[in-house]
Amino acid sequence: MSVTVAGDVPEADDAERAARIAQRLPVPPILRPIVALTLWAWNTLLGSIGTFGRLVLLAADSVYGLVRDVVKLNHPWRETLSQAWFMMSVSGWPAILISVPLGAIIQIQAGSLAAQVGATSQAGAAGGLGVIRQAAPMVSGILMGGAVGAAVAADLGARKIREEIDAIRTLGINPNHRLVAPRLAAMFIVGPLMCVLVVFVGMSTIYAMTLIQGGVPGAFFNSFAAFASTTDLIIAIIKTTVFGLLVVLVASQRGFEASGGPKGVADCVNATVVLGVMTTFAANVLITQLLTIWFPDNMGF
Repeated sequence: MSVTVAGDVPEADDAERAARIAQRLPVPPILRPIVALTLWAWNTLLGSIGTFGRLVLLAADSVYGLVRDVVKLNHPWRETLSQAWFMMSVSGWPAILISVPLGAIIQIQAGSLAAQVGATSQAGAAGGLGVIRQAAPMVSGILMGGAVGAAVAADLGARKIREEIDAIRTLGINPNHRLVAPRLAAMFIVGPLMCVLVVFVGMSTIYAMTLIQGGVPGAFFNSFAAFASTTDLIIAIIKTTVFGLLVVLVASQRGFEASGGPKGVADCVNATVVLGVMTTFAANVLITQLLTIWFPDNMGF
């Protein structure tokens, strides 16, 4: 449990509160900064564990509600499709605009390296595999963390500030099932579409850059077909969908816990973007490592 002292100012941040507590403890003045730092680290650790625990409970309850409603044919598909369209509208064009320069940069670097080692005919395969295996899932995850996550957190945070979430609970409706579950279902639609969109735009850009660099279309397609497979695209789609689900869960939790008026909503949106991107990177490292262990032939270049 957190260490607190009666009379602490509620608005003070964790560092200031720890400093106040350290000033009141019977310790030598020279040790008070160390005590304050220790208290701050301890309270931060406990708070992080509590936040993660609430996230796990939110995820479990939302997934349970989603599965139950789908099985009972009570799922609000209209709301799911509405959320899916909204997610694609806020992230579709940014995905295209990012995929074009990203594909160009990847192909320029891959083509330059291939020319140095005398493997110009393999440049298309290297660039294409880079887009499918890593670039497409990561670009999709980052965009969903920045655009979709911010939108979801702002929506739910505003509802929390206006006490709509409390009103839903008063009516006997579980907000996890009513608000989070449709967004999770929408992500099962948006995730694969986003990944395919980034792959298509990125591969088109790589193909165009290959021709600009003097490559031969036949060599591009032959080298790409020799190394790429349908499994690569399936893995990329699965990774993108997982990233999207994590972003929705993080955004929903931050939105449900928003407080303090408009400033609280802005803070929860900012936290959602940061945590969503960090979660995407961490999940990508974990999934890539597991896939490398389980499917070394498919994941190795």
